[in-house]
Amino acid sequence: MKQFVLLTLLAISLPGLAQRNLKGKIVDADTNEPLIGAAVMIDGTTNGVITGFDGSFNLDTDAKTTTLLLKYIGYKDKTHKVSENDADNLGTIRIAPDAIGLGEVSVTASVGVTRKTPIAMSTLTPKLIEEKLGTQEFPEIFKSTPGVWATKGPGGYGDSKINMRGFQSANVAVLINGVPMNDMEWGGLYWSNWAGLSDVIRTTQTQRGVGASKVSAPSVGGSINIVTTTTEAKKGGAISYGVGSDGYNKMLFNVSTGLNENGWALTLLGAKTWGEGYVQGTEFLSYNYFASIAKIINDRHQISLTAFGSPQEHYQRSSYDGLTIEGWQQVKNYMKGDNPYKYNPTYGFGLHGERKTSSYNQYHKPQISINHQWQINDKSSLSTALYTSIGRGSGYSGQGATSTYSGYWYGSSNGVLNTTFRNSDGTFAYDQIYHLNAASQTGSLMAMSKSINAHNWYGLLSTYNTTVADYFDITAGIDMRYNKGQHTNELIDLYGADYYIDRYRASVSSANHAQAGTDEFNYKKLQVGDVVYRDYDGYVMQEGGFGQVEYNRGKISAFAAGSLSNTSYWRYDRFYYDKDNAKSETLSFIGYTAKGGANYNLTDHHNVFANVGYISRAPFFSGGAFLSSTVSNATNPDAVNEKIFSVEAGYGFRTSWMDIKLNAYRTEWRDKSMTKSFDISENGIVIDRASVNMTGVNALHQGIEVELASQPLKWLELTAMFSYGDWTWNNNATGYFYNNGGQPLADTKGTIASGIQAADHASIKLNMKGVEVGGSAQTTAAAGAKIKFTKDLRMGIDYNFAARNYADWSVSSSDLVGNAEKTYVTPWKIPSFSTVDMNASYSFDLGSTRATFSGNVENLLNQEYIAEAYDGGTHNWDSAYRVFYGFGRTYSVRLKVSF
Repeated sequence: MKQFVLLTLLAISLPGLAQRNLKGKIVDADTNEPLIGAAVMIDGTTNGVITGFDGSFNLDTDAKTTTLLLKYIGYKDKTHKVSENDADNLGTIRIAPDAIGLGEVSVTASVGVTRKTPIAMSTLTPKLIEEKLGTQEFPEIFKSTPGVWATKGPGGYGDSKINMRGFQSANVAVLINGVPMNDMEWGGLYWSNWAGLSDVIRTTQTQRGVGASKVSAPSVGGSINIVTTTTEAKKGGAISYGVGSDGYNKMLFNVSTGLNENGWALTLLGAKTWGEGYVQGTEFLSYNYFASIAKIINDRHQISLTAFGSPQEHYQRSSYDGLTIEGWQQVKNYMKGDNPYKYNPTYGFGLHGERKTSSYNQYHKPQISINHQWQINDKSSLSTALYTSIGRGSGYSGQGATSTYSGYWYGSSNGVLNTTFRNSDGTFAYDQIYHLNAASQTGSLMAMSKSINAHNWYGLLSTYNTTVADYFDITAGIDMRYNKGQHTNELIDLYGADYYIDRYRASVSSANHAQAGTDEFNYKKLQVGDVVYRDYDGYVMQEGGFGQVEYNRGKISAFAAGSLSNTSYWRYDRFYYDKDNAKSETLSFIGYTAKGGANYNLTDHHNVFANVGYISRAPFFSGGAFLSSTVSNATNPDAVNEKIFSVEAGYGFRTSWMDIKLNAYRTEWRDKSMTKSFDISENGIVIDRASVNMTGVNALHQGIEVELASQPLKWLELTAMFSYGDWTWNNNATGYFYNNGGQPLADTKGTIASGIQAADHASIKLNMKGVEVGGSAQTTAAAGAKIKFTKDLRMGIDYNFAARNYADWSVSSSDLVGNAEKTYVTPWKIPSFSTVDMNASYSFDLGSTRATFSGNVENLLNQEYIAEAYDGGTHNWDSAYRVFYGFGRTYSVRLKVSF
């Protein structure tokens, strides 16, 4: 850290000596609209600038003759040669909207264009991501974006979360090169599977609301559209090494062959990241790879093969292990003067000092795609992507001979620290479990399994584009997806015992399994490698089509779009059913979307836009279509499509040095299905985990968003944003209770029902009308400044503010009463907070290469704040549980050499 500061201070006195100052303006070749944020670079170098708000640029160069490389998302790359005799003022340079070209995948990426696409959007360039990311996880780069809320969650590597306009991750679509990445069963995304994604990004764009994504089943809150680097047409590469706080290390290389005379090009990237983790006992190791090979067959056809992935393993702090505020104060002694909020209740060691845990995850989810781009003629093209994602991995899941023993695996109960297996230094006493099992006459009372989740996902996305009568662009396509998810639990550690008896087997209804009720099945002595608790496959198939007509003429851009899809679900259960009953009923849901909008450029400085959309979307497989997807083939008789109606309007103001965007939105959501988890406790000890399956939930999300960017001086860039949301639940909802094994609960003692019909379940009716949606700050603001001392030395600082972050609502074991009714009130409002981040870099020549030394400090002032919590019985701070504090100050430095 000290070396970084010293280098930064010394470098301020090193001015750049430029021979020429090139000026110009970049505009859309079709509309003559200036392109804001286009990259203008000296070809073959990293020397470049970004166009201003009127499309203008000023670029210093030492060369009398040079070639400029112009790049902008959604447009073809263009080179512009500048000879010694040319004037320094290059005038207006036009670049064409995206067509088929090496390295371009935006044909399927559905990227919006400023002052043309009538949606609320924010674009982040790779340079900005590289400058600001540091040791943060990829979702956190969006924290200065209006309407976006990103947290680190429990704090393990890759366990971060992102919400948009108050909608959780299952309702925020993530697309990579136009391919949807959200899990097909539950809709969400584990960012740990894509922990190295920031290394391969060419550009990324958040689209809030209906968005411009051309897929048959869009999101509700918005989308994150990521375009990878694909195959680079230019020869070169880079290597880098970075270190940071908490043992953070990262090494990376990338290399491109460039396009050879036979039309081939290859790009490779590899990275390794490892560290101890900010949170106690959250060591991690991650690899990242990217490979793309492309072949230009002729002027009409190009084909490319792309593969990337991020195999990782990391110890975790469970989402259940957040304590109460009082509980966090009580663990101060355990941390020996270190930050108490780093404490991990499940961190500990075994009988002989070996590392043990009940929270661990390892996964590898590569994506492989073949892309064919066909330029049919000057006005028409067809882009087709055939892709697959094959996920393999698992996470630990503690098992118990009874519900009480099962509960001991968790470090806390409703925010209260579990002290049953707790050493004097605060670590979890895994060695005591060996002694417990040694005294048992019935095998292992506590055992560890790994929850295996594997999937084979295949898809086809094909998009046809054509221009009619010069002003109409027509898009049509198909979106086909198939997913088989394999879900099982396998014993991996009996903790010294000779066998384990699975308590869930004894609870199986005899109607489901031919062997149920027999001692051989119910009380089989299981060994390491045997299956416990669940063993089923979940199937999802979706067929859909979409179309869009876009009109562009003069100052007006307008579109109308729609889609139709059929989503089918079924499951095959090998554990709770015999072969004749293993396959469930197939459920099918027809979904559709209709959306439209228009943008009108009043003048060169003012524009207005509006859009409206209606979505009828299939409920999710998990917690929606099936009453309990974990162990039961019973379908949900109340499952219906979720309906979303959204309307939005916006205004933009732009001058040569300032760009302001303002928008207001209103989204109504009806018939939402959701699942809430909670603890079942006796005498202060967790005896089981349970969940409530909610259906018929309505919500209203509305708000305003403002975004500003300014460059008042050549060496100074300023940014700011403000977002105010009013997000509330809006009706009475009904739910049914299940224990951790997915079995229905029929009474307050948690007794498992003999049947699986809804009438046998303990149920609850929640009156949530007007209750604030929790889990996201409804008021956020940010301000940033970037100072360029010279062309090689820059420094940036960012301020972020969050308020009106309500604790997420929850149910508890006290609600476990048959046909109970409960009126929910305003949840606890978490205190507002602000943080400051800082970054800086210095570039210099290193022999024949170019090097950049950079550094980042997150939470510079070491602000203490609460990032998330669940609401308790008093709806105040004293009963809030699963409280997680944000990270304190962290830092990193990095050296990158480009060639």
